[in-house]
Order: sequence, then C-alpha cells, then structure tokens
Amino acid sequence: MSKKTEIEVAGKKLLVSNLDKVLYPEAGFTKGQVIDYYIRIAPVLLPHLKNRPITLKRYPNGVDGFFFYEKQCPSHRPDWVKTAEVPARREEGKIDYCLMNDLPALVWAANLADLELHTFLHRAPAITRPTTLAFDLDPGAPADMVLCCRVGLWLGQIFDGLGLQSFPKTSGSKGLQILVPLNTATIYEKTKAFAHALAEKLERDHADAVVSRMQKDLRKGKVLIDWSQNDEHKTTVNVYSLRAKAQPTVSTPVTWVEVSAVVKKGDASRLAFDSKAALKRVEKHGDLFAPVLTLKQRLPGLRALAT
Repeated sequence: MSKKTEIEVAGKKLLVSNLDKVLYPEAGFTKGQVIDYYIRIAPVLLPHLKNRPITLKRYPNGVDGFFFYEKQCPSHRPDWVKTAEVPARREEGKIDYCLMNDLPALVWAANLADLELHTFLHRAPAITRPTTLAFDLDPGAPADMVLCCRVGLWLGQIFDGLGLQSFPKTSGSKGLQILVPLNTATIYEKTKAFAHALAEKLERDHADAVVSRMQKDLRKGKVLIDWSQNDEHKTTVNVYSLRAKAQPTVSTPVTWVEVSAVVKKGDASRLAFDSKAALKRVEKHGDLFAPVLTLKQRLPGLRALAT
C-alpha cells in the first residue's frame, strides 16, 4: 500500500508517496532523496526549465525497472501545473506538455519518479523558434569521455573562430553536450541545417575520430556528433537533470578548462558528477550555464563553414 505524506511547497499542498522507496539500488538513493535534490538544485534549475515543454521520463520501480515516456501532461495533475500546447508530429491534433515553471510543479513531477527532465530547445509559446544550438557528443566503445572532450574542444574552437560563445556540460551518462545560446530570432530549419553542416565538416576534418551519421555500425571507436537534436519535435536532457544510471549522476555544466584537462590527463572520471557533487559545484561556482539563458548571438550562415 502506498504511504502518502502531505507537504507544503512554496504555498502549495501536495501529496508525496513512498519517500523511502529506493530508486537507485546500487547507490541506495531513495525517492525522498530525488525530491530533496530537485528542491535544493531548483534555484539554478528552474530558470532553465521555465516555459519549456517537457517530456516526463518516469521510473516507478527505479532505474533497474520499467520506465516510460509521457508526453501528454497527466490529467490527474494539480490545476497549478501549467501546460503548453504543441502540435503532434505523426497525426493531426496536439499534445499538452507539462511545464515545470515553479518548485511545486518540479516536486510534483519528482514524486511521479520523473527522474530525468527532457526539454525542448524552444520556449512556449514560440514553439518554432529555438533559443539554442545543441550538439550531443556520444562515444562509440571503446571511445569514451576523453575522446568526447577532444571533439568538444574542436567544436569550441570553431565557435571561437565564428565569434560565438559555447558552453559544455556532461550528459550525465557517457558523453558531452555543447550548447550555443542564440536568444535571437531564428527557426529550426536554419539551426538544424547549420548543426548538420558543422558535424559533417568535423567528420571530414577528423575522419578517424568523428562520425556525423546515425548508423550504429559507424560509431565504433568514434564520437557521434548528434546534430539532429536541433528539431522542433525532439527533446534534450536538461542541465542539472538527474540521469537514470546506476548512480544518481547529473547533467552538469563544466568549463572549457575542465574539458581541456580531461584530454590532457586522459582521465574521464574528472567529469563524472553525482547529485552531491553537482550541488557542491553550484555552491562554489553558481550557475555556469546562466549565460545560456540571456546571451544573444546570431546564427551564422552556412557560408561561414565553407573554409
């Protein structure tokens, strides 16, 4: 039988259940600790979630059990959990995605064992206008985070040459993600084409280390630059989100100095952060991803990649 407790969060009352249920068996990390993490990280997390439609990824029996994605915001949600209407992709109609715009909504989702937060690159209601250019660097064994960091540095150097600031974060899994804030008028058709062309350029320049095509048989020992995230129908794991791995790892902002150090030392473990480490980093550094929210940069044309 589900054990429920009523709590008050920022003036809203909600029922939470089974707080002592272990969701990360290897770490002994409970649902109560998941909720506690999201409450403590909320000051830096919530600005990155604001008005971004979110797909829930729920693990009711923990990371080793069955999980499912939930795009349509549950009908049993409290009336103070806001939603954003997004056209459905494969059929006529719409999907009302949840918005995690405040702490009560975030705690409500965590209580549903929504361990991972997957958001769009746009904000509602401007659902066709991405605010960010995103690259997901995914290593194919035996490649690892060290090679991801090397590829990430190549990407960063290209953006430096284009006069654009870029910001790295761990995926919280095995890879690295690079975001380039735009916050200026653009559309997915342009950002996706630019990301694709840039990935292909890196593949041509570093064919021994980089692949831009999605086929799994091409990835062995290389890093896939997943440019396809730049799509109005796709979501990407949000910064500061937990990941459903053996340990409660977190998608954590890092500095380019740290990325460079991984390559220099050949030590992938330097960019592995669990919930405790992520919170300590925020205490020390604040939100390293804060500029992603406000920095205005214009997407260059494809000609900029011709050299």
